[in-house]
Amino acid sequence: MLIKIDDLTGPEVAELIREHLHGMTLNSPPESIHALGLEKLRQPEITFWSAWEDQALLGCGALKELDHKHGEVKSMRTSSKHLRKGVARAMLQHIIEEAKRRGYRRLSLETGSMDAFLPARRLYAMFGFQYCEPFADYTEDPNSVFMMLEL
Repeated sequence: MLIKIDDLTGPEVAELIREHLHGMTLNSPPESIHALGLEKLRQPEITFWSAWEDQALLGCGALKELDHKHGEVKSMRTSSKHLRKGVARAMLQHIIEEAKRRGYRRLSLETGSMDAFLPARRLYAMFGFQYCEPFADYTEDPNSVFMMLEL
């Protein structure tokens, strides 16, 4: 698996982001969807990675800089064609290592509270993320859970 910085211009990545956003609409009310589309992922404070095996896009993930010591995990998604292959685990490890390299002291994330998001919450917990209060611009929302990892 090759994880590389991606400029979000390829059709495979565009399709995966569409899949990601569509999945959010199936499991979350509109006011509780915090996933980013292509344009918002192109902001300078966000680094976006894609994971590949040969010509197949396996998944993606992003890291948003909230400040010089705090980052946010964004857009973690495994292609529906490549589930249960360790893609999310490899991407999350990559993001954590990059956050440490940047000198961040904390890594935070928001994910859904519904059963559909249980595998994601389990993955984050396996890496040491703990539940926390809303951070940055987030507010309390029964459809969201917030997690953080002290680095």
